Amino acid sequence: MHYELQMPIGETEARKLRVNDTVSLQGTLYGIRDATQIHMFDRGRKTRFDLKGHAVLHTAPNVRKVAGRYEPICVGTTTSDRMERFTAPLMEQHGVRLVIGKGGLRKASLQAFSRFGGAYLAVIGGTAALETTWIEAIEDVDLDDLHPESLWKFRVRGFGPLVVAMDSHGGSLYEVVNSEAQARRAAALKHLGVR
Repeated sequence: MHYELQMPIGETEARKLRVNDTVSLQGTLYGIRDATQIHMFDRGRKTRFDLKGHAVLHTAPNVRKVAGRYEPICVGTTTSDRMERFTAPLMEQHGVRLVIGKGGLRKASLQAFSRFGGAYLAVIGGTAALETTWIEAIEDVDLDDLHPESLWKFRVRGFGPLVVAMDSHGGSLYEVVNSEAQARRAAALKHLGVR
């Protein structure tokens, strides 16, 4: 199933999403990265943005400042795994519903999606130029002393399609792929007579 989501969304909408569904986002999308979250959760910094019901994109965009405003040059998604420990606090403390990134997250994030009602949306690597076309404008930025790992507020239209790779029902595309790969490996080794 494909969903066109006008952000922000509620728990009910997030819980409708299932692994292998596709999603396109409209409205507001927040860009976040390692340093942003370290400062928010380890160092107690606050943001003036209300993230409740929104999606966060793992990114540190390449931007330029023109007439006092930022314009996107290239907004690419980064690998999510190193930000694993921030999924639960983002959801619990800030009400984030969707996390967008590359490569997936681990078990603790899957549990957070189940507990709070959210999902992980996967971006295909190497699509930064395309992703940038989905961003209409950079509306605002917070924690900008961390630039480029600031907290970015993007206005997006048709951001996607993205694949639901982890859902609130315990589904994980990464676990399915890993299980299938392990089974194929075992079969190949058995066929070769390797123990």
